[in-house]
Amino acid sequence: MTEKQMLIADVIAYFESWCPPLLAEKWDNVGLQVGTLDQTVSGVLTTLDVTEAVVDEAISQNANLIIAHHPLLFAPPKKLDTTTPKGRIIQKLMKHDITVYAAHTNLDIVDGGVNDLMADALGLEQKRVFLPAGHQTFKKLIVFVPKTHEQNVKDALHTNGAGNVGDYENVSFVSEGTGYFQPNAKAQPFIGHAGELERVEEVRIEVLVPEENVRSAVAAMIEAHPYEEVAYDIYPVEKKGKAYGLGRTGKLPSPMTLKELALLVKQQYDVQHVRFTGDATTTVETVAVLGGSGRDYIDQALQQADVYITGDLTFHETQDAMLAGLCLIDPGHYAEQIMKQKVADYLQTALANVPVRVSQVNTDPFQVI
Repeated sequence: MTEKQMLIADVIAYFESWCPPLLAEKWDNVGLQVGTLDQTVSGVLTTLDVTEAVVDEAISQNANLIIAHHPLLFAPPKKLDTTTPKGRIIQKLMKHDITVYAAHTNLDIVDGGVNDLMADALGLEQKRVFLPAGHQTFKKLIVFVPKTHEQNVKDALHTNGAGNVGDYENVSFVSEGTGYFQPNAKAQPFIGHAGELERVEEVRIEVLVPEENVRSAVAAMIEAHPYEEVAYDIYPVEKKGKAYGLGRTGKLPSPMTLKELALLVKQQYDVQHVRFTGDATTTVETVAVLGGSGRDYIDQALQQADVYITGDLTFHETQDAMLAGLCLIDPGHYAEQIMKQKVADYLQTALANVPVRVSQVNTDPFQVI
């Protein structure tokens, strides 16, 4: 990604090539929250929540883009009263030209997102989706390229998610042929002359593209292609990819007691405290993890795991789960802060000359005594 006059829109396009909004649950509000994408990015701050302290932190670091996990604006506001806490936050953001972007359930669901991070932090093996919502869908992208530019175009496609099939990357099929075209008087052809029929040795490149990556892959392909008018086709295919959805299940590298796992959760998620339900000496091995509030899925966890790790558990639901034989560990909602470093690391790979920082503000509303 070029650094010259990079817009916030460019940063978001790169982020969405990994974490597309279409993965979000229908009830969710993701994407642009406050501000504009049409300004040069000066710095990026990643955070779990957008509080006034986080905005002050962004101002002090000259960061004009905040990427948050929890949406600042979840429900449509009926009015904007700048005397309210949220109103003050929005007023300060606008006064300092700071853009806020939210990736919520799409960041929970995506490969490598919140739930994978939480599962990987515990070393879970044989991972799979806890609550499947569907399967990844693909399009077939076919483009015709002069042989001299085959690798440039393939590199652009692969960099933007095209050609990733299961555990294989950079997958393509290439066949050779001859392209014919005749530029008219208005054309500015890369090859040939106006009014003359041109014959060019070309290759036909075929790749599978995850549906969420089609837009970015096509844009990158056109930019890398030498022709003024690019000939390409996109077809639907019936092949299904990986299941996607909320949460992850898996096995611990070796069985441990419930108390040992609770202590590991506290350490790996870097939280002040955890609550757990069940016999502390019980041996557990299969684990279900769901970041944020997962109390609605206790029944599903009971069918899939020895222990369920999620936040915001309430008294009666926890009591019912315990009686049913399911161990629970509640690290709180703030455990999702694990996303801050991953998002920062991902963005920094493309923003060599733009600082990307992790918020140091603790937005957990609870204190422990």
